[in-house]
Amino acid sequence: MSWAQVEFHDLALGDARRTQRLIRLVDDRSAQPTGSIPRACGGWPETKAAYRLLDNPAVEWREILDVHTPRTVARLAGQAVVLCIQDTTELDFTTQPGIAGLGRLSYAAQPGLYMHPTLAVTPAGLTLGVLDAWLWARKPKDQPDVKESTRWIEGYEIVADLAETVPATRLVYVADREGDLRALIDAATRRGPLADGLVRSKRHCKTTTGAKLWDRLAQSDPLGEVEFTLPAAPDRPARPVRQTLYRTVVTLPAHHGQPAVTVPAILVREEQPPVGEKALEWRRLTNRTADTLEAVAQLVDGYRRCWLVEIFFRIWKSGCRVEALQLGALERLERALVIYLIIAWRILHLVTWGRDCPKLPCDVVFDPEEWQAAWIVAHRTKPPETPPGKPGH
Repeated sequence: MSWAQVEFHDLALGDARRTQRLIRLVDDRSAQPTGSIPRACGGWPETKAAYRLLDNPAVEWREILDVHTPRTVARLAGQAVVLCIQDTTELDFTTQPGIAGLGRLSYAAQPGLYMHPTLAVTPAGLTLGVLDAWLWARKPKDQPDVKESTRWIEGYEIVADLAETVPATRLVYVADREGDLRALIDAATRRGPLADGLVRSKRHCKTTTGAKLWDRLAQSDPLGEVEFTLPAAPDRPARPVRQTLYRTVVTLPAHHGQPAVTVPAILVREEQPPVGEKALEWRRLTNRTADTLEAVAQLVDGYRRCWLVEIFFRIWKSGCRVEALQLGALERLERALVIYLIIAWRILHLVTWGRDCPKLPCDVVFDPEEWQAAWIVAHRTKPPETPPGKPGH
């Protein structure tokens, strides 16, 4: 069975042929994620069937994601800790002006959509799948619209609900600065220790004592230090980093009718950066009672995995070229986007799986035809009888 057959085994779209068509489409697109739909399908009958599926009002994009999500939860089994990373990306369809139903992005003449998924990742960096997603188009400014900040609070609530069903796995909800919302902090505090909340703070708010939060934290006694290597980026080489960790518990005042709330705050600061380098400083709010160097270091290390969601978006947008999709209506586009979202996860999963388990036999991931074809292309010789990575090869 292909990975798509396994992943969508429980999908019921009202017609077995419809389900098989979706699985075939996922298999075809996985094999050629950068190509167009006609090119990946390999023929006009298959292409027409794919477009008919995307045009079918009986197929909801949420149904497709709701089959992938339980598979993601199953992959959580046996993991002591799983990071649930949320972020938002925009899809710009300015070059595809004929798609009906798109909303505005930065300005009205820039049509597009927004996607806000929850990506499940192990502390070692293995991506397990998508747990939830918001997909929406903004309405014109003169029309009432959904409050977009709600996606962060609902995202945490979904993670906390899931935590009740997987008590052997500690879930850590991770949000960037856009998630620095008092309503999110209140929700995480209200739900208690069900799921850890870890939010990158952007506000320099006051505590109930009147002191500025981060000024107060910087004046406290440090817990200790952590060291790691900052990965290379296009504008800088890799470099070693040593940061000092500060942690204290602060009480934030009542806000918009909600009572005062007490939360742990974490400051991670590079005290002596190399000459010419900007010091790395991170500010985090959490609901986890982390009061030791080890516990705080675990949270900080988990946040450093957030870059994986950026790689995920890059695969989805550049690797799968979703912004080049030529589909005439929002509903068709939504179905295609979610299909590609799962394909992008699969690609990232294989990449991170290979890093996590470099000696993994190739037939765990690839069908015989796939790894044998890859061998012929790479080595220009007949493939071996034993798959690479197996004992005896």
